[in-house]
Amino acid sequence: MPLASMTGFARASAEALGRVATWEARSVNGRGLEVRLRLPPGYDRLEGEIRTRAARRFDRGNVALNLTIETPTLGPRLQVNRAALDQALALMGELSGRIDAAAPRLDGILAIRGVLETVGETPLDEADQAKLDAAILSALDGALAGLVEARAKEGAALARVLDAALDEIEALTREAAASAAAQPAALKAKLEAQMAELLGGQAGLSPERLAHEAALLAVKADVREELDRLQAHIGQARELFAGKGAVGRKLDFLSQEFNREANTLCSKASDIALTRIGLALKTAIDRMREQAANVE
Repeated sequence: MPLASMTGFARASAEALGRVATWEARSVNGRGLEVRLRLPPGYDRLEGEIRTRAARRFDRGNVALNLTIETPTLGPRLQVNRAALDQALALMGELSGRIDAAAPRLDGILAIRGVLETVGETPLDEADQAKLDAAILSALDGALAGLVEARAKEGAALARVLDAALDEIEALTREAAASAAAQPAALKAKLEAQMAELLGGQAGLSPERLAHEAALLAVKADVREELDRLQAHIGQARELFAGKGAVGRKLDFLSQEFNREANTLCSKASDIALTRIGLALKTAIDRMREQAANVE
């Protein structure tokens, strides 16, 4: 049963030019597809491509994509300012003959302001930036593929729950059809008893009025039409479970149709047995509808 859930999580990384790009992708239920991005400063240029790639993978769900860029080998580092060092050494040489002092130590030289300095990350040129962007998008593809897999795995669990609920609905529908209250003979006997009571209280009713009352009683008591529609809905649900693509909206609508027929069945039930079956049907349908809300 190839159903996909709208919930899942995945992570993927790629490395280029001493930088590590890591994507975290997570999704939850949503009426449509909404992609929310968190990108480091300077990477907004990739937003259009990121959204395009996400839309190719998913039809529904709130998808959050978070990108981090780490530079473990390119972070702030110390380096010697050669010009400042040469100037400091020249001054020491010039003063060494005029001042009686011990030879300078290395730590003292490095402590001179300007000799040792901190430098940041070197800016990338256009070609290197293109290489990094390619690595970022490659990692994105990995995270999106992982999210698809996670949603499919969750969908397989959903499918088992939905299938069990549908099996229960089908069994209860058969039980309702077999109930004495749903059989023509039982309907006929009940109608005859009601008509006898009606005649006893209103002996002066015309044949036309009697026929009208009989028709109303028959419509009110007969649940075979509701049972036929329930069977048709069950077949349609089986087709949706076996189909491909996003079926969540259709399944949600079908669940509402199931519930409508179960409500009518309960309202027409004329004995405890059929009422019990109708209430059990509503419970199973509610369980299916709750799970259908998670299907893409």
